[in-house]
Amino acid sequence: MTETSASSTHSATLDDGAMRTHPSARAHPAAADTSTRGDQATTTDPVKLADPATLLFSDLDVELATTRRMLERVPNGKDDWRPHKKSRTLDELAAHVAQLPGFGIMMLTRDEYDGGTAPPEPKAADCAERVKIFDEVSGEFRRLVKAMTWDQALSPWTLKFRGQEVFSAPRAQLLRSAMLTHLAHHRAQLGVYLRLLDIPVPGSYGPTADEGPAPR
Repeated sequence: MTETSASSTHSATLDDGAMRTHPSARAHPAAADTSTRGDQATTTDPVKLADPATLLFSDLDVELATTRRMLERVPNGKDDWRPHKKSRTLDELAAHVAQLPGFGIMMLTRDEYDGGTAPPEPKAADCAERVKIFDEVSGEFRRLVKAMTWDQALSPWTLKFRGQEVFSAPRAQLLRSAMLTHLAHHRAQLGVYLRLLDIPVPGSYGPTADEGPAPR
């Protein structure tokens, strides 16, 4: 877990320091109380107390666990099935979901990426291998997020396509939109595939029709 610096967790203004050391502060308890309240306001600032993973990605473990449950339900022997001619096949969609945390790894280990040079995604032999791939990349992604510093979170990250910039924004912002929200989007699509194949769909943000109503 990333450690915050002493200056960030114990910051104080020059006025605060003067109030603690000047004799007049000891002579006037009301003034001392005001100083204490100022210190509390400073040290309870969540940005100064929490690391990026805790403050910005507290839902990470839940999102990854939910995705894994969805991938576990993908049936073998249906790789070429698709709900529409414009849709990805089941194997293509499931493989993309399983490997998406690898995109997050790349975002945390490089400052830019050119999508026009991406190699093809490897094909898993079956559901078990697909889940194994997900476990490997999601585990490394989780480790890197937990180790992320504020400097790294706020530094720019750039996506290019064949040399042309597509977008550039703070890394933490893009980890949320291009990685976690992207993952939830395709995971939801996978849930629709499972429903159409009559496979019980696991819950994401609540129970599904296959799991019964939520307890009162």
